[in-house]
Amino acid sequence: MKRMKQISAMLSALGLLLIAASGCTGKGAAAGKYAVGIAQYAEHGSLDNCRKGFLAGLAEEGFTEGKNLKVRYENAQADGGTANQIADSIAAGRTDLIAAIGTPMAQSAFRAAGKADIPVIYTAVNDPVAAELAREDGTPTGNVTGTSDRLPVEKQLEMIRTILPDAKKIGILYSTSEVNSISTVQEYRDAAPAHDFKIVESGISVAADIPLAADQLLAKVDCLCNLTDNTVVSSLPLILEKADRKGIPVFGSEIEQVKIGCLAAVGLDYYELGIQTGKMAARVLKGEAKAGEIPFKVCKEASFYGNTAAAKNLGISIPEELTGPAGEMFDRIEEHQGKS
Repeated sequence: MKRMKQISAMLSALGLLLIAASGCTGKGAAAGKYAVGIAQYAEHGSLDNCRKGFLAGLAEEGFTEGKNLKVRYENAQADGGTANQIADSIAAGRTDLIAAIGTPMAQSAFRAAGKADIPVIYTAVNDPVAAELAREDGTPTGNVTGTSDRLPVEKQLEMIRTILPDAKKIGILYSTSEVNSISTVQEYRDAAPAHDFKIVESGISVAADIPLAADQLLAKVDCLCNLTDNTVVSSLPLILEKADRKGIPVFGSEIEQVKIGCLAAVGLDYYELGIQTGKMAARVLKGEAKAGEIPFKVCKEASFYGNTAAAKNLGISIPEELTGPAGEMFDRIEEHQGKS
């Protein structure tokens, strides 16, 4: 009997060594169950779609919530301090991987997870290099990787010029604390002259600055171009209301913004972006690669989205050359939902 117990112990030890050798560093790997923390920076359509797509991507690869996957979800409600607290809390728990949605959340998660050597997979990060999550060649700066939602700036400007042939000034409202927004505004500045546009920007520090900043900006421009800035997007319904009163078009940057009243956008499908991110996370959980070995990926596919109800309210016609190959057209303005 004693001999049998010794053999059993040896086999158990060997099993654990094989799991470690396979590259599965997560705490749940040995039991065949995994714990993933999903940390989301703000609550709005694009980031919500990323989260849903992420879980769908994991499921496609065999990781299903309630079966072999336990998910902890936290939302920072666009507050940097809360984002840090969430990241620290998840990293301190029993976690095999952290999924960080949004640039500020990815930065917080990377900082917190580094202390515990937990892999971080991010999504909806416009510029991973500026966020110090990756190097110029695309390689990770640590045990972190993910997907970028870099905006198709040139295509967006071409679209705005097609719809508004006489427009000169485009207003952009952005948060000065979000590095993703700062880098995108610079892209717009650089690209605008080739399309005979001038960018008029307004930086805000906190959400409370948005009402006044929006009023001041709307008085100076022919239209607004909304980014994926988390702080600003969270207040997009207010901005749309103010712009509608002045008859000024607002262009979005993804499908959910068009649904709730932006005139049009050349943007990404954030659900598909989430799926791609979930599949990357699955590779790490399976032990196929470490996060730090996988270069970040940029989603390059973009579609045109238009809202004919918003166009009618503004007295604008969306040219057929855009609506023909449209990813999707909407004939009503959906009520903004604060909760997903």
